[in-house]
Amino acid sequence: HTHTPTQTQTHTHTHTHTHTHTHTHTHTLTHTDTGSAQQKREAEERRKFPLERRLKEHIIGQEGAINTVASAIRRKENGWYDEEHPLVFLFLGSSGIGKTELAKQVARYMHKDIKKGFIRMDMSEFQEKHEVAKFIGSPPGYVGHEEGGQLTKKLKQCPNAVVLFDEVDKAHPDVLTIMLQLFDEGRLTDGKGKTIECKDAIFIMTSNAASDEIAQHALQLREEAQEQSRRRLAENLEDVQKSEKITISSSFKEQVIRPILKAHFRRDEFLGRINEIVYFLPFCHSELIQLVSRELSYWAKKAKQRHNITLLWERPVLELLVRGYNLHYGARSIKHERRVVNQLAAAYEQELLPKGCTLRLIVDGGQEKDGAPALRLEVVGEDSTTRKLDICPPLNPEDVTHTHRHH
Repeated sequence: HTHTPTQTQTHTHTHTHTHTHTHTHTHTLTHTDTGSAQQKREAEERRKFPLERRLKEHIIGQEGAINTVASAIRRKENGWYDEEHPLVFLFLGSSGIGKTELAKQVARYMHKDIKKGFIRMDMSEFQEKHEVAKFIGSPPGYVGHEEGGQLTKKLKQCPNAVVLFDEVDKAHPDVLTIMLQLFDEGRLTDGKGKTIECKDAIFIMTSNAASDEIAQHALQLREEAQEQSRRRLAENLEDVQKSEKITISSSFKEQVIRPILKAHFRRDEFLGRINEIVYFLPFCHSELIQLVSRELSYWAKKAKQRHNITLLWERPVLELLVRGYNLHYGARSIKHERRVVNQLAAAYEQELLPKGCTLRLIVDGGQEKDGAPALRLEVVGEDSTTRKLDICPPLNPEDVTHTHRHH
């Protein structure tokens, strides 16, 4: 099993709501439109389990982003939007902080069939001029004409899909021109000359442009907020935690972000077609603790299910793992696998784990090669006595050319 830290966003163990519904679009707000029993049921379900609440169950932090997206979708669902154009978002912020996951969760909310309802386009595959053909299909007489384009083929199957254009800043300008037509007219003509109407689709672009500026601005705001609350309540740490909620200022958006986006996309009309620019901020300390805790819970669940092993840990372990957080790489920079899962796997392979045992993860006095405090596993006996595991270090592929398995 190769679970990656980027999946930290998706694993929760306390869900009680798994409600989904099929998105229905209301064109006008008349009494008859809301008359059907089905629509009444859906409206009632949305009222009981608003999108914000669903998103917050799956995504750590990013309250501002969640609220912005949910409000725009609510306007769309209730007919308070421009029906001539599809809904277009631009998600900004560094990698590994929930941009793709938020897009996926929106698709889950809008569609029962996520396979059709969520279309992900990796824009790094469309960096060259000739790759436009892959996007919408080749014209008659060209290779691949019969196959059709990657986007047009999928939109035909589900014209009201949630479409994610991942890392849009990598796309060739000619691809952006096609996207502009798509955002502007809500339709797309494929290589065979067929037009696909997709005014009801939701388009989400992600970009790392300005991610450093956003991260630095957010850190500065957090420091200022913490400083203020320290002055107000010198000893009350709870208040310092509460102050971690921050809002990006409109002057920062106008004076710093907009010029970067203009230089990047090189055309005002492209930016003009975006309904909402959504800002994803680096995780604050309490969010990181939540993130690491969720990841360890995932592995604890796996250990229990697969090997009947109970895994425990205490707060210092979370604090230690959080130290690995890097602003630029987001959740991916926290090395759960290298520091925790490798030890579990090695101990299991070396037959050091008694059947049905309880393990505790602790911060040890020793140090890792990189000077960081070490994490160790110990077995907890039935009488609460503990015994440290003497694990032969798992061999590092970089250190050796051929490895000898432990038996």
